[in-house]
Amino acid sequence: MGRSLAFLIPFVSLIAGAVSGGQAAETVWSGLVIAENVAQPQAVPPELTRIEGSLKKFFGYNQFQVIGQSQKTLRTGQEDWLATSKFFGLHVDAQGESKAGYVLNLKLYKEKELLLETDAKLSKRSPLVIKGPQVGSGQLLLVLVIQ
Repeated sequence: MGRSLAFLIPFVSLIAGAVSGGQAAETVWSGLVIAENVAQPQAVPPELTRIEGSLKKFFGYNQFQVIGQSQKTLRTGQEDWLATSKFFGLHVDAQGESKAGYVLNLKLYKEKELLLETDAKLSKRSPLVIKGPQVGSGQLLLVLVIQ
């Protein structure tokens, strides 16, 4: 009986490590951002300071305003969450994790109307930014960053 128990404990530990993936939980910040060009731009929101240069370079706007956001701690890589603003909602459904990042299903709603549904990969090394519809004089950006 003692030998069986001695074998069983390392085996259970091995399975527990495999199930948990051995990785620490990570937090994903999701934002609905209005990008526009204005004469006197406001300071970039703190959530975007790390990627401000890339946003300006790739999208050509000088001001970025967060209109909706959410933070979600991913423990299993299978969670889902919602970032909302007055008119828009971004539903994020994590489909799984790899060493490189997460596979996500994204749904963008304007009020109750589905505007976009797509699968995307969120890299652990760089943010995911998707250009959404025109909003007034600006552009809606969907931004996801592993913090």
